[in-house]
Amino acid sequence: MASTSNTEQEARGRSHEGKEVCPICKGLGYLRADVPVGHSDFGELIPCTCRLAELAELRVSALRTLSDLEILSRMTFETFAPEGHGLPSEKQANLRWAFEESQTFAKKPEGWLVLKGGYGCGKTHLAAAIANGCVERGQPVLFITVPDLLDHLRATFAPSSSVGYDTRFGDVRSASLLILDDLGTESATPWAQEKLFQIFNYRYNARLPTVITTNHELEEIPLRLRSRLVDPDLTRIVSIIAPDYRRAGVAQDQSDLSSLTLHSHQTFESFDLRKGELARGEGENLKRAFDIARSFAKDPRAWLVLTGTYGVGKTHLAAAIANYCVQGGHPALFVVVPDLLDHLRATFNPQSTVTFYQQFEEVRRAPLLILDDLGTESATPWAREKLYQVFDYRYNAQLPTVITTATPIEELDPRLATRMLDVSRCTPFAILAPAYRGGVLRRKKKPARQRKR
Repeated sequence: MASTSNTEQEARGRSHEGKEVCPICKGLGYLRADVPVGHSDFGELIPCTCRLAELAELRVSALRTLSDLEILSRMTFETFAPEGHGLPSEKQANLRWAFEESQTFAKKPEGWLVLKGGYGCGKTHLAAAIANGCVERGQPVLFITVPDLLDHLRATFAPSSSVGYDTRFGDVRSASLLILDDLGTESATPWAQEKLFQIFNYRYNARLPTVITTNHELEEIPLRLRSRLVDPDLTRIVSIIAPDYRRAGVAQDQSDLSSLTLHSHQTFESFDLRKGELARGEGENLKRAFDIARSFAKDPRAWLVLTGTYGVGKTHLAAAIANYCVQGGHPALFVVVPDLLDHLRATFNPQSTVTFYQQFEEVRRAPLLILDDLGTESATPWAREKLYQVFDYRYNAQLPTVITTATPIEELDPRLATRMLDVSRCTPFAILAPAYRGGVLRRKKKPARQRKR
């Protein structure tokens, strides 16, 4: 091979602008694949090594464009309150555990981390803190809500899109760290489920670091996705049980759904046992209802159903349970059943500031739910279906629930009645006293000399 003079080599090594050019591709940035004729890659241009760093930076830039991190820059580990606000000790310990697990993952992103819990419990803050911590160290991160991700993928099919679907999908699927926020809030179309599965499956097989947040129980996530989330060799699942931190300093009963503020005076101390008014059996029965309700308030577990005619004290005892728990720092949702259904219907109004899903999930997952006046609602098929969904979820999850009704349990919707009559999970108690009338018609005491006879 003929030698090349120094002058010629120098000329090849510099462009006409005087800048260094790659001696391999001569500044073109691409090379033809060195494969025989007939090979599938014959004639294809491949990036030169001098372009790899530039292409990597372009991919990182594309991920930054997709990410929501700019508006979440305030969400760091330093701004997170790991003890919560006014939480009982067990919820404080749970939230601190979630905080520490997230910190550990952020320091060394490996495997998958699933953060699940109700609205406002801190999942997104912790996920964003992981992302912000990694970005500070120079590690590229894609942080995006699942509905937004799917919208970005759909947008690539538009003729005006500056990036193709394959490129965008590949960038997401192979991101060095992918954080998917709010899994389960996307529209569950077959296309959406297929795209999510492809992303999950690729990252699962490649063992790429991934963080996922969701409001759903794992059993509610489609099986194909769930199968990738529950591998104990890859995934760490953290369930956060803290209530909505955005209600910090405000009693949990201040939910728009709750009417507990109207019953703040109804406590165990203000309950009238109607001594001297009721017959002996009725008085003992009412005292027993009082004791059961107070015991439940001290240790809310399983279900309690209080039945009896109107005015016997069912609502007072149910409100007393809620007030006792709230005063102790434990969240409770007190709602009258007809009002609950009205609230759910109102979410379909275009002006509603809350979605049906958010409202429904607040009820279904409430740490302690008190349903007052069951049986007085309009018994439409829709209403029956919604109540059954609430009952069925809380029954299977064994979430503490108090129900009051003036309707005999056997006359209620059979699907609801079967759960309330299961004595292994529910304590049904019938108050036998007549309606309370303010103590006006108290029994007259016998004169002292008559009592001595």
